[in-house]
Amino acid sequence: MNPLATHYSRFRVAERLLLTGHSHQAWPDAGFEAQQRAWLDAAAFVDEKWARAAEQAAHVRRGFARLLHDDPANIALGQNTHELVTRWLSAVPLRERPRIVTTTGEFHSLKRQVDRLAEEGLIVHKVAARPAATLAQRVADAVNDRTAAVMLSSVLFETAEIVPDLRQVAAACEHAGVSLLVDAYHHLNVVPFDLGAMGLAQAFVTGGGYKYCQLGEGNAFLRVPPATAMRPILTGWFAEFESLDQRPGVSVQYGRGAAAFTGATYDPTSHYRAAAVFAFHERQGLTADRLREISERQVTSLANAFERFDVDPALAQVEPMAPERRAGFLAIRTSQAQAWTRALRERGVHTDARGDVLRLGPAPYLADEQLAAAMDALHEVIRAAPATRAPI
Repeated sequence: MNPLATHYSRFRVAERLLLTGHSHQAWPDAGFEAQQRAWLDAAAFVDEKWARAAEQAAHVRRGFARLLHDDPANIALGQNTHELVTRWLSAVPLRERPRIVTTTGEFHSLKRQVDRLAEEGLIVHKVAARPAATLAQRVADAVNDRTAAVMLSSVLFETAEIVPDLRQVAAACEHAGVSLLVDAYHHLNVVPFDLGAMGLAQAFVTGGGYKYCQLGEGNAFLRVPPATAMRPILTGWFAEFESLDQRPGVSVQYGRGAAAFTGATYDPTSHYRAAAVFAFHERQGLTADRLREISERQVTSLANAFERFDVDPALAQVEPMAPERRAGFLAIRTSQAQAWTRALRERGVHTDARGDVLRLGPAPYLADEQLAAAMDALHEVIRAAPATRAPI
């Protein structure tokens, strides 16, 4: 058993084949204790619990800031990325510059929202996500003086491919006065992310804790560049905390920087859990660099096992990319992705599929023997596949 697994006993990670590390990682036991403490604090302090909740929120901001190599003051928290992205969209000048540049490789919450805006007459220009190696340059080339916002991922959710050279997009946006939003959900805590080194000091960045951070639901963030002065139309009363003691003015008041993007009354239980998990990661030395090392070894092990199966490429193949460009999971493209996911679940292997891509996501608490057992199950599924196969 992986020694780290003892800290995840309630999720029984040593007993199950959870290749869901790219979607929902197990929560360490420390989070369970913290979640109980949230309830007890509410019972003990009633409405005065909010001072304690604020302490937990501060820990969460510090945790996300550490992963971004940023200042906690630049972090706004939300229940999910959609809440924060829509708040951000309501602050960009879409009336004056009614054009958004994005890609065909964005996650559903972003894709659905911009598609709906397009139905209302907004111009949404989508750049083909593949090949990812040239995506940044092609997005940068699509920016013009009618563009209000650029929205793209740093890691593609379907294939785990890291998008290189995002500084090109940032430079184009800065030159044209365009707001840039980077979705780092599939990047954070599995691949090191350094705003300065990536040339993203002036970018907005969003992500959350549901996947590789092990924080669970209710823990998303929006990183706001310092000195930002924006007034979201979709706004919560937390955004005027700094001016609550002032006489009401003619216009709606906002805090500075990230404070303008904060929301309203919420369930603070998620922040208790997240603060405890971030502290657990620090105690265990689970830095982004160490987690990247573990992930690379595990994903490479899965890829090597699949290659040994010698599968007909017309049936299935690993999504091609250089190993250093692969983030936290292995993507196998096959027309059988949905069926294989169901067949694997019947064999006790938890994974998922997006369209024609089977996604296998390891996690740091899994043992090598568990990865081997999961791949043995996949080999059984492939051998049981019908003789007549549709090409991918």
